[in-house]
Amino acid sequence: MDATIRDALRRSLGTRARRWLLVGTLVAGLLTAVALVAAADPADRAFAELSGTVQSLMSVGTPLFGILLVRDLRQAPVRLPVLPTVLAVGLPAVVIGVVGVLICAATLMLTPADVADEPWRFAGTVAVGSVLVQIVAGLVGTGLGLLLRSTVVAFLATIILPLGLFALLSGVESAQPWLTPFGGVRNLLSGEMSALRWVQWLCVLLIWGVGLNAVGAALLHRRDRPAGH
Repeated sequence: MDATIRDALRRSLGTRARRWLLVGTLVAGLLTAVALVAAADPADRAFAELSGTVQSLMSVGTPLFGILLVRDLRQAPVRLPVLPTVLAVGLPAVVIGVVGVLICAATLMLTPADVADEPWRFAGTVAVGSVLVQIVAGLVGTGLGLLLRSTVVAFLATIILPLGLFALLSGVESAQPWLTPFGGVRNLLSGEMSALRWVQWLCVLLIWGVGLNAVGAALLHRRDRPAGH
């Protein structure tokens, strides 16, 4: 299992295309941060406000790393365990989250313009939340990659399904942070986390991170099972 995990971690960023995908995701985050600081009102030039947009944008690309890892799993000449692949998506997710934190912090510190009265309010919580947001995004990618054979369809689903459910629950806003990733993202990246909001985020993690991958793994094993067994 240890060797399988190491192999999955290497594969997570082990090709030129995946490294370029990582670079592209981070560059998009950087350009967004610079544009936001340049265009925002001084009251909105704060770490939490900046992170909310930058990390949300980068989280659109994070699931693709999980989908590509699952594609490797499907194409392997022998059956490999699913868990190492699911865990391996944590590497690019953490890299994106941490570098995104550094981008937002550096952009805010280096801006020559006026900033908010308390620009670093909740900075610690937002920094932790940024990494957690990317981890959930990566797990959504592995989960939908396991459920859907097509890489393109799985990637589109990582955008359509979470946002679609969020929109469907617009009339029941109290349910959004319990059931949708975007509801949890808004709370985490605001920095204003309470005990209840942490429980809500754990609920989202169980549904979209653990549950989605468990169902996907069961379906994959069912497809691979020889007929009559």
